[in-house]
Amino acid sequence: MNLQSKTRFGRQKALRLTDGEFSLLKRLRTPQTIQAFLNSIPANHEIGGETMWSVREVIRHRSAHCMEGALFAACALWTNGEPPLVMHLGCAPTDYPHVVALYRRADAWGAISKTNGIALRYRDPIYRSLRELAVSYFHEYFDSRGRRTLRSYSAAFDLRRVDPTLWVTNDGPCLEVHDRLASLRHYEIVSRRQEPLISRRDPFERKAAKLVEYPPLRSRRKRKE
Repeated sequence: MNLQSKTRFGRQKALRLTDGEFSLLKRLRTPQTIQAFLNSIPANHEIGGETMWSVREVIRHRSAHCMEGALFAACALWTNGEPPLVMHLGCAPTDYPHVVALYRRADAWGAISKTNGIALRYRDPIYRSLRELAVSYFHEYFDSRGRRTLRSYSAAFDLRRVDPTLWVTNDGPCLEVHDRLASLRHYEIVSRRQEPLISRRDPFERKAAKLVEYPPLRSRRKRKE
């Protein structure tokens, strides 16, 4: 068991963060301010290949994709006295998994999420269970052909179980954390009997979903031309 596993506050020395890095995390005192920060930084399109950045690398690059944003959000929660919990959302093979940071208020769950579109973002703390929270992402979770692809969710995973050097200050890809999340026990959202009943997104929904906050650099250049 990691020595940080029962620590309520993520301390600067234990996390091995610089003064500037720790100060930024401490300033993000609420789930709303953490989400606002994630919304303010561009999406990491991994133009040069897969990254899996740590918290330190997200701060350095001022960019993130879903898992990177979840790690950052969990660390910000921890530095302010809340457990660094994340949840892994599993999907059909035609799509990509999603990861969110979790928080609780008045015995209800909410989520902090980094995503480039509008649908898979922040969730207010109104969900009575993790299943309720996970299912709130179902309708909007779809692949490039409009098929709804969300299939499962994990239990809450406490990142205090992982050495901070593997996800807070790692200079390389956080592959061990990724693999641990992917290998967690997942709970079914859609049964095999329900699969044939799931509708695809219609053309209007697919068109509306193309709106993104941070288009890839190549798309922005093409638009200017």
